Amino acid sequence: MPHIDYYFATISPFTYLAGPRFEEIVAKHGATVTYKPLDIMALFARTGGVPPMDRHPNRQDYRLQDLRRRAVVAGLPLNLRPAHWPTNMAPSSYAIIAAQAAGGDVGKLVNAVTRACWAEDRNIAEDDVIRACLEEAGFDPSLADSGLLAGAETYARNLEEAVANGVFGAPFFITDGDERFWGQDRLDDLDRHLSGEL
Repeated sequence: MPHIDYYFATISPFTYLAGPRFEEIVAKHGATVTYKPLDIMALFARTGGVPPMDRHPNRQDYRLQDLRRRAVVAGLPLNLRPAHWPTNMAPSSYAIIAAQAAGGDVGKLVNAVTRACWAEDRNIAEDDVIRACLEEAGFDPSLADSGLLAGAETYARNLEEAVANGVFGAPFFITDGDERFWGQDRLDDLDRHLSGEL
C-alpha cells in the first residue's frame, strides 16, 4: 500500500484545485496519506520563494490567468480575489491536525476548508467557519478548540520537515522512495508513478 506525505497550505488556491483529484488518486491506489498543513509564507522565506503579493506584476497577472484556466480544467468554482485572503492559516491547520489525530476523512475536511476560502468567500481563520467545515466533513466541531498546543507543535514541525525533505511550495506530494511532485498540475504524474509507469 503506497504512502503519501502531503504538504499543503490552507490558503493556497493550488491546494484547493488539487483537492478532489488528489483524493481520487488516493482512493484509486489505496494509498495512505499523512496530511501536513504548513505555513506557506514561512516556507517561501526558508526556500527562496516570494509571496504572491510581493512578486513582480507580470508574475501576479500570469498567476491570475493560470488560476482561472486551472479552475476550468478542474471543474471547480474559483474566486480569483477572495474576500479573506491572505488570512491566518494556523487555526484551520490546527483543526486539520486535530481531525487527523481523531480519525476520519481528512481529505474531505481539507477540501471543505480550501473551498470555503476560494469559492465561498469565508474567512478560514474564524472559529465558526472552521467548525462548519469540520461538521461538513463529519468531524466533531469541538475539534476546533482541542489540542491547540499539539496542533501548534505539529504545525511548526511540518514546516521543518518540509524544508528538510525538499519541499518549497504547495501542494507538494512525497511518496515512498522520496519521489516528489509539486503542484496540482503534477497530479497525473503522481497517478502514473503510483501505477508504476513513472
